[in-house]
Amino acid sequence: MRTRVLAAVLGVAAIGMLVAGVTSFLVQRERVDARIDDNLAQEVDELREFAEDGIDPDTGGDFTTVDRFLEVVLERNVPDRDEGLLAFVDGDIAWAPASGVNVRLEEDPEFVALVADQGGTTRVRPRSVETDTLGQLRYVTVPVTVPADDRQGLYVIAYAREMEQAEVVDAYQTFAIVAVASLAMVGAVGWLVAGRLLRPIRLLRDTAQQISDTDLSGRIAVTGTDDISALARTFNDMLDRLEVAFAGQRDALDDAGHEMRTPITIIRGHLELMESGDPADVEEVRALVLDELDRMHRMVDDLVMLAKAKRPDFVRPRPVELDRLVDEVLDKARALDDRQWRVDARVSATVDLDPQRITQALLQLIANAVKFTEPGDTIAVGCQIAGSEVRLWVRDTGIGIAADDLERIFDRFARADVGRGIEGSGLGLAIVSAIAEAHRGTVTVDSRPGAGAVFTIALPLVGSEVTEDELVEEEA
Repeated sequence: MRTRVLAAVLGVAAIGMLVAGVTSFLVQRERVDARIDDNLAQEVDELREFAEDGIDPDTGGDFTTVDRFLEVVLERNVPDRDEGLLAFVDGDIAWAPASGVNVRLEEDPEFVALVADQGGTTRVRPRSVETDTLGQLRYVTVPVTVPADDRQGLYVIAYAREMEQAEVVDAYQTFAIVAVASLAMVGAVGWLVAGRLLRPIRLLRDTAQQISDTDLSGRIAVTGTDDISALARTFNDMLDRLEVAFAGQRDALDDAGHEMRTPITIIRGHLELMESGDPADVEEVRALVLDELDRMHRMVDDLVMLAKAKRPDFVRPRPVELDRLVDEVLDKARALDDRQWRVDARVSATVDLDPQRITQALLQLIANAVKFTEPGDTIAVGCQIAGSEVRLWVRDTGIGIAADDLERIFDRFARADVGRGIEGSGLGLAIVSAIAEAHRGTVTVDSRPGAGAVFTIALPLVGSEVTEDELVEEEA
């Protein structure tokens, strides 16, 4: 990719320089040709003006011979650097410029013969010819006559086109050298820049090759802000999600294997010891097996729930009236057992959350509270908005939780010592924590032995519209 990118850049740059150079060269060459034609026209005009107004410097009068007129014209005219002059009389060379002229037309027999043949024409216009001696020439021939002289004169003005174009050619040869050097510099810089830009892709490839199903820790070091760096950051984010997902799967499998082993052992042990001929023993073992299978089924459902908690569509937030949600949860909870049901606080507000998942979490906390309370104990629910958080809680006046258990009760299959002998898989609070995290929130507990517990779900405040705060305490 680095080579292809660099080749594309150099190709475009080279084509651009070539088009610009060729176009500019052609334009400059046409300008040189136009300048030559302008100089030729100016020379012809000056000759005609001299023919009308000029006088012989020796006599002070009009010219009487053609060759004298041409001699004076050549003496007065200083050729340009790439200009050549020549005078003919009756087809023969009569006069040529003095030494020091670069273009010696008289030394080119091919051109001399060509011009001598055109001596009789009266049409003055620029012509072009290429000879072996002087190369390309741009010239005009001007017939010259003097009334007192019957001979036919011819005044020739020519420019060596290749010499005039030499500066343009030299300039564009220099341009070509500079262009090649510029392309080399662009190539070197482009190679370094392309390598730097594509470095995250190479690291991505190397990282992807090193990743295995047991090691997802590799990450790409990203420092830039371009699109390739953004791709590398996206890849790192994907690895983070995969690592979390795989870790969750491994934890689920480890937890399931650990917890499933107990009911399977119980079922196997009782089946091995069962007296098949004793109907009462068979019925007792049957009831035990079905109970253990039901417990395994509930455990599998809970594990599936936890696995789904990592999916982006696990929660589907929508505007919910907070006070109405608390009332509905309390109405459902009253059927669980005989307790003193209360609402600690209620706020009239509309917030964005998934009502089904939050209801599930609150009812799970309430179910736990029922397990660790007795008839006559209080179980209360409440909600409030505190700063940038929505808080929902479940409070009970049960036996509380020991300090050593507070940090681990939200782990999978973790249960407080006070709960031993009480039915449960140890996944309930893990599910509550997963629901809170799916809402980008947290769940905390405040408890001490003998003083009950308060479980609080704190969620970030999104789309809240508070209309009225209302503190209510109700007794069922």
